[in-house]
Amino acid sequence: MRIRRVPSPPRMARFHIPPPALPSPRLCGRSWRSWRGPRTWAGVDRRPPPVRRGRSRPATAATTSAGAQPGTHTEPLGSSADPGPYPRSSPCAMDWQPDEQGLQQVLQLLKDSQSPNTATQRIVQDKLKQLNQFPDFNNYLIFVLTRLKSEDEPTRSLSGLILKNNVKAHYQSFPPPVADFIKQECLNNIGDASSLIRATIGILITTIASKGELQMWPELLPQLCNLLNSEDYNTCEGAFGALQKICEDSSELLDSDALNRPLNIMIPKFLQFFKHCSPKIRSHAIACVNQFIMDRAQALMDNIDTFIEHLFALAVDDDPEVRKNVCRALVMLLEVRIDRLIPHMHSIIQYMLQRTQDHDENVALEACEFWLTLAEQPICKEVLASHLVQLIPILVNGMKYSEIDIILLKGDVEEDEAVPDSEQDIKPRFHKSRTVTLPHEAERPDGSEDAEDDDDDDALSDWNLRKCSAAALDVLANVFREELLPHLLPLLKGLLFHPEWVVKESGILVLGAIAEGCMQGMVPYLPELIPHLIQCLSDKKALVRSIACWTLSRYAHWVVSQPPDMHLKPLMTELLKRILDGNKRVQEAACSAFATLEEEACTELVPYLSYILDTLVFAFGKYQHKNLLILYDAIGTLADSVGHHLNQPEYIQKLMPPLIQKWNELKDEDKDLFPLLECLSSVATALQSGFLPYCEPVYQRCVTLVQKTLAQAMMYTQHPEQYEAPDKDFMIVALDLLSGLAEGLGGHVEQLVARSNIMTLLFQCMQDSMPEVRQSSFALLGDLTKACFIHVKPCIAEFMPILGTNLNPEFISVCNNATWAIGEICMQMGAEMQPYVQMVLNNLVEIINRPNTPKTLLENTGRLTSPSAIPAITIGRLGYVCPQEVAPMLQQFIRPWCTSLRNIRDNEEKDSAFRGICMMIGVNPGGVVQDFIFFCDAVASWVSPKDDLRDMFYKILHGFKDQVGEENWQQFSEQFPPLLKERLAAFYGV
Repeated sequence: MRIRRVPSPPRMARFHIPPPALPSPRLCGRSWRSWRGPRTWAGVDRRPPPVRRGRSRPATAATTSAGAQPGTHTEPLGSSADPGPYPRSSPCAMDWQPDEQGLQQVLQLLKDSQSPNTATQRIVQDKLKQLNQFPDFNNYLIFVLTRLKSEDEPTRSLSGLILKNNVKAHYQSFPPPVADFIKQECLNNIGDASSLIRATIGILITTIASKGELQMWPELLPQLCNLLNSEDYNTCEGAFGALQKICEDSSELLDSDALNRPLNIMIPKFLQFFKHCSPKIRSHAIACVNQFIMDRAQALMDNIDTFIEHLFALAVDDDPEVRKNVCRALVMLLEVRIDRLIPHMHSIIQYMLQRTQDHDENVALEACEFWLTLAEQPICKEVLASHLVQLIPILVNGMKYSEIDIILLKGDVEEDEAVPDSEQDIKPRFHKSRTVTLPHEAERPDGSEDAEDDDDDDALSDWNLRKCSAAALDVLANVFREELLPHLLPLLKGLLFHPEWVVKESGILVLGAIAEGCMQGMVPYLPELIPHLIQCLSDKKALVRSIACWTLSRYAHWVVSQPPDMHLKPLMTELLKRILDGNKRVQEAACSAFATLEEEACTELVPYLSYILDTLVFAFGKYQHKNLLILYDAIGTLADSVGHHLNQPEYIQKLMPPLIQKWNELKDEDKDLFPLLECLSSVATALQSGFLPYCEPVYQRCVTLVQKTLAQAMMYTQHPEQYEAPDKDFMIVALDLLSGLAEGLGGHVEQLVARSNIMTLLFQCMQDSMPEVRQSSFALLGDLTKACFIHVKPCIAEFMPILGTNLNPEFISVCNNATWAIGEICMQMGAEMQPYVQMVLNNLVEIINRPNTPKTLLENTGRLTSPSAIPAITIGRLGYVCPQEVAPMLQQFIRPWCTSLRNIRDNEEKDSAFRGICMMIGVNPGGVVQDFIFFCDAVASWVSPKDDLRDMFYKILHGFKDQVGEENWQQFSEQFPPLLKERLAAFYGV
């Protein structure tokens, strides 16, 4: 069995608060901070990148095209023939002066670039490309920024931002006099009277520094540090602003020998300014030091007690920016130097309780991070238990929508389904390549984390106090479990039945937040709460309906465990109505929640398939772009969940026409193909022969996508200056759909393979530099091996060395799929596998013996078993077909082999692996003697082995017993746990 994603998003594994409106679709793995879907969870670093004041502005043609590469000289601004006022010579940096005519043209260009007119923007873009042929253009830009104080600040700042883009794009090609002039002007004007200009100069300085210039600009750090001593506020603040940006961008370099460790001077210097009279300077000083906490910079560790003492002194500072940076520092120290905070923990907790209620939401948000970080520390329960009575109401209160949230979310708009999605509504989507899983693992998700964490930029997706409060409640529920409920339940009843919708909505969110951690304690209340939540699905407020969808999905496992008519049927009915809601956010939440319910209910949904498909298909004609992508996911998940039950003519006739219509509408380069291909992969696997009428055009298009991408990759490799690198996700999703077709159609795929060049393409894909491509390639190879080995066999001599070199657990998913493919090839090759055994066996034995082998994605569902289950199965299969070659190494892998497979439930793969181990024991019985108890335990894990396999077990067990004698066997079996002894006696008479 295969899954489409790596890893499959674990919806019930970690609580993931909906964005201010509702849970988004689970299209890729997201963290608490960055929203793409409530059905995915990830425990990634929660600190956002520092926000730099004045460092960003709306994109214009000027700021987007200023990074054009130098090329052939063209006519600059001015006359058509005259090269313009930009001399081609390289002037001395210090005495450079602009040509007045050229300066006026640059100023006009800067003003034009601020025009909203598209045609004007295009003209500006073209002129910028021309001007970038002349290095002196950069002198004009720095001149406008630093010296032309008669101009308005936005124009001067824009000039600096264009220059910054030029520095990023091709600073290395600046003539030395131009670079020197820019650097000198920056340092001379860091104290400009305008805070906007100071910030822009600071951005320019750190951009130059980040181009490798910290080493080549030795006077920069000493001069900036000296400027901190200036009695002029603007100079001190400007220098500090620049230093803060450098600390953010180059923290590791500042703590290295490459620069002779300037932090040894800088950290004590910064600490002196914690007591400065200006709050802006105090804030800069803390922010600078904060950059070095997580990396445990030695210079900071040497001054850690002074730092903490100064932080405590600033705890009640009047300035919110100072308080925010103090909170941020304490949160990071909690993670890296908790030893220094423990003596003061009671006071720190009391302080953070106050700051979490700070009137400035940015301060409150930083303080709220403290509870998330504390929950990860072993001392959490001990130090926080007595404070829960204060903390829980604060967190619950923070989970209400703010007024600004409601305005941004258009919370008063109830019906918007006819409004087309805006460009920013539709986030880029990233496909996750296919990996192999074992049949025993196709159960409930159990908590893997996803590293996919792409930040959404829109305001509605920002990490805020509501999300942070809910995240904190979630992690604390996992720490304190039912101990949290006495503090929470009295609040919950008042919230859930409150007449104000904002309060009621927050109560539903609270209920969802504690679902994982407090599930056991909540069970007695669920028979009353679930019907209430189902009722909330019909609330007049869209934001209430959407959060109710999400919270119900959090309790889906419990719902499915009850008799179907009690809760499952009412919940399914109401969710399907909400899938057709008039509000797009509710559609999104309902579709996502229903996909979670599908995974939990699986075949329980079979009686309702007709009704479910009617609803999902109707949504095709109703949904706007964004929700259409989520709909694909819900359909794919349904196919995964009900499997072959979908293969009925009635269902196929409902489902396939709209999917094929969308398939035909989309062009090969449209990224909406990703979710549709994933959906079709699941549908093809489920429909099996029912997909035959649709398979040929789908198969051919997938092959074409792979071929096109490989051709583009080759052109890019040969001529990178002429061609763009291809988006290999197109190839990955195509390979994955081909896997789905091979798995679903089985032998029927043979004719399609025969008429295509897929094996040649697969040979190239298996050697691709991108791990995800190789991963999907090996999954397809395994499926083709099972479906039509006649086409794979001629390629085995070429494929096996590639498979062997990919048995590298550093790329665990690639390794996982390569290992599985080798096992499938073994079963087809039989004794002909002999020439290839040594090519892979040593690597497999090494993998199975690795300590702390990372959890492979074969374990992304169900109860987690050994991470080496697939290597163990493949070793067993190798031994099954070539026992003479594998058996001599038996002693090196028998113990981890047995422990890997003891929890795998009975299936064909386990069967072949155990037959292999039995045959190897027959060849080399001495190899199992030292670890025979582990073999006994693995044998006892079988519930109902086939008769001939049971006979093999019987002979080995009794052969060992006869060999050692009755007395020794009695002593040996005394080591057995009671259950093992009982099972062996009952099933095998030993």
